[in-house]
Amino acid sequence: MSTLSKKRAALLERLRGLQSCAVAFSAGVDSTVVAKAAQLALGARAVAVTGVSASLAAGELEEARRLAELIGIRHEVINTEEMAKEAYTRNAPDRCYHCKTELYTQLEGVTERFAVDFVVNGANLDDTDDYRPGMRAASEHQVLSPLAECGITKAEVRELASAWDLPVWDKPAMPCLSSRVAYGEEVTPERLRMIDAAERFLRGRGFKEVRVRYHKGDLARVEVPLDALRQWGDPEFCQELTTAFKEIGFKFVTLDLEGFRSGSLNALVPLDLLVESSPIKK
Repeated sequence: MSTLSKKRAALLERLRGLQSCAVAFSAGVDSTVVAKAAQLALGARAVAVTGVSASLAAGELEEARRLAELIGIRHEVINTEEMAKEAYTRNAPDRCYHCKTELYTQLEGVTERFAVDFVVNGANLDDTDDYRPGMRAASEHQVLSPLAECGITKAEVRELASAWDLPVWDKPAMPCLSSRVAYGEEVTPERLRMIDAAERFLRGRGFKEVRVRYHKGDLARVEVPLDALRQWGDPEFCQELTTAFKEIGFKFVTLDLEGFRSGSLNALVPLDLLVESSPIKK
C-alpha cells in the first residue's frame, strides 16, 4: 500500500470514529476533499456547511452547491456576521482569527440542528507551518483538522481530489476576499466588491491564478504568475485593464514584479505574531 493510500485510509478511519460531523465547507480543494471523505466514512451522518458573507467571492456559493451535489453530501448554508465586528473590519494581522471565531461560533450553534457531534475543517499539514491565526480559533472551539492530523500535505490533498474525480483537484487557492486588503486598511463591503470585480475581470482575460491586493489610496497591486507577466507588455491590454479597474473604483493600478504568491501580505506581519504556535486539536 502506498503512503498516500495509507493516509487516505487513516483519514476515513478518523472520520468514522467521530460518528457524525459538520464540515466547514468553502468549496476549496481542501474542504472538498474532507467533505468527500466524510461522505464516504459517515454517509448521511455528515453535512457540509458553507458560511456566507460579503467576504465570499462571487460564484463560490454556487460552486459549493454543485460540489456538494456531486459528492452526495447534505449541504447547508449559514450567514456569518464578521463584517459587523470592529475587531475584524479594522484588519489587524489577526483578522482571520476573528473571522474563524465567528464561523466556528455559528457552527457550534447549529450542530444540534444538524444532528452532528463534531465540526471539522480543511486545514492540511502544510498549514501548520504558516501564519494561520484561524487555527487558533479552531483550537479554541474544538474544531478538528483531520487532514493535518493524518499528515496529509497540500500536494497530497490534490492527489486525493484527483483520485476521487473531484473537479477542484487543480483549483487555485481562493481565500476570502478580505485577505487581499493590506493590514491596517479597513475591510469594507465596497472594497471587497472592488477586489472581486477586478479579479473576475482578470480571470475573464485568461489568468487562472491571480490576486488583486488593496492598498491605501484605492491602489490595486496585481499578482499574476511570472510566466504571465509578458502579457503586461501589451499597451492595449494595459489600457483596457486600467480603464476597467478605474471604473471599478481603483485610482491606481500596479503590477507586482515578484509575481503571484499566496500570503504575500504576511510580509507585513510582526515577527512576534509569525512565531505564535497554531496547535492542531486532536
